Amino acid sequence: MKCVMIINPKSGHGFDKKNSQKFANILKSFNYEYEILFTKYRGHATEIIQQLDDSVDLVISAGGDGTFSEVMNGNLKRKKKFVLSHLPVGTLNDIGHMYGLVNNMYTNLKLILAGEVKSVDVGLINNHAFTYVASFGKFMEIPYKTPQELKKRLGFFAYALEVLKRIYERIPKIETEFIIDGKRHAGMYTFIIISNANRIAGINNFYRDMKLDDGNFEVMLCSLSKKTDILKAFYNLKTNNLSSTSGVECYKCSNLKIKFKNTKKAWCCDGEEFNDKSGTYKIELMRDVKLMLPKKNIKKLFISEEN
Repeated sequence: MKCVMIINPKSGHGFDKKNSQKFANILKSFNYEYEILFTKYRGHATEIIQQLDDSVDLVISAGGDGTFSEVMNGNLKRKKKFVLSHLPVGTLNDIGHMYGLVNNMYTNLKLILAGEVKSVDVGLINNHAFTYVASFGKFMEIPYKTPQELKKRLGFFAYALEVLKRIYERIPKIETEFIIDGKRHAGMYTFIIISNANRIAGINNFYRDMKLDDGNFEVMLCSLSKKTDILKAFYNLKTNNLSSTSGVECYKCSNLKIKFKNTKKAWCCDGEEFNDKSGTYKIELMRDVKLMLPKKNIKKLFISEEN
């Protein structure tokens, strides 16, 4: 068996030869032939996976959620698609925490290699894959606009600092039309979150009944414009579902069309900028994408594992 690791050396606190050698030793202990490759610029992970030989059995991205998104997008463009996995070493690492990984990357690599291959749903927005979340509107650009150096020094608090810098800015509403399950809707919204995850922006149990293989993604549209109301809505996640929060609309679907009026802004997909400012978006699911996942949370995350 052969495994390729694609590492973003700028994620987390960086990598050196010592990290690489420990990864190599773990891969050998699981009887993998291996190759370890480092990205050099944004989008490089997508290029690397597209150029890999078909003989590869497993590709593991090591980096932030954005690195995994790059690997996912490159894999979906291949004729022969690989089994993927993700070793989180970024700032929030929402995907890794959702999968049941811990805070030690060497332990996590062992958990992945001892895990199971599962079929998951992956979102597509205008044919661009997002592995767990796509968002639009006020504050949604903070993950990719927060300076990397600040994230390395402060971790999660770097994002909180960026929010505080903008706390007195006006929160505009976006005139939006959307079609879900053939029904047309319209409204004024401050931000929109489309996801296939139960952890978003460091918040656990964002959705309590989410499954990675149910053929749906979750859609949240927020019409709240007062900062205190928005903060209360997210605080209420500890005790209530989003769907019961005033000023928040929630849907489940597999196909969604969105059109924004009088705004040309980028989306945030998996923490990175998706610079399609067309204003018209088709969002759909790709089914049966193969991931190797640790066993810990499989029963919770998959319909096929429910008792």
